[in-house]
Amino acid sequence: MTQPETTRITVLTVPDCPNAPFVRERIAEALEGRTVPVEWTEVQDADEATRRGMTGSPTLLLDGSDPFSHDSLRPSLSCRLYRHADGTTDGAPAVADLRRVLAESGV
Repeated sequence: MTQPETTRITVLTVPDCPNAPFVRERIAEALEGRTVPVEWTEVQDADEATRRGMTGSPTLLLDGSDPFSHDSLRPSLSCRLYRHADGTTDGAPAVADLRRVLAESGV
C-alpha cells in the first residue's frame, strides 16, 4: 500500500527578507499545530527567481505552484505585497487565505 503524497510547501525569499518572519508565523498559525515540512529557500539572483517562479519575496509555492499568483506578477527579487479580503496589503498572505489554499491542496 502506498502512502499518499504530501503537499510540498516551499517559501522563496531574498536574503534578509523583512517579511520572512511574518510569513513564517502565518504559515504556522494556518497549519494549526499540524507538523508539515516547509522548505525555506533564499534566492540569490534574477535568473534563479525566474527559474523557481519567484514573483517577489516572499513567494509561497505549493507543489511548485504559486496559489497567490495573478497575471500581472513577473519574476522578481523585490518585496511582494499580498492583498487581503478587506482591501489592505502587506508582505505575507493572510492566515485565512493560507488556510484556504492549504485545504485546497490537501494539507
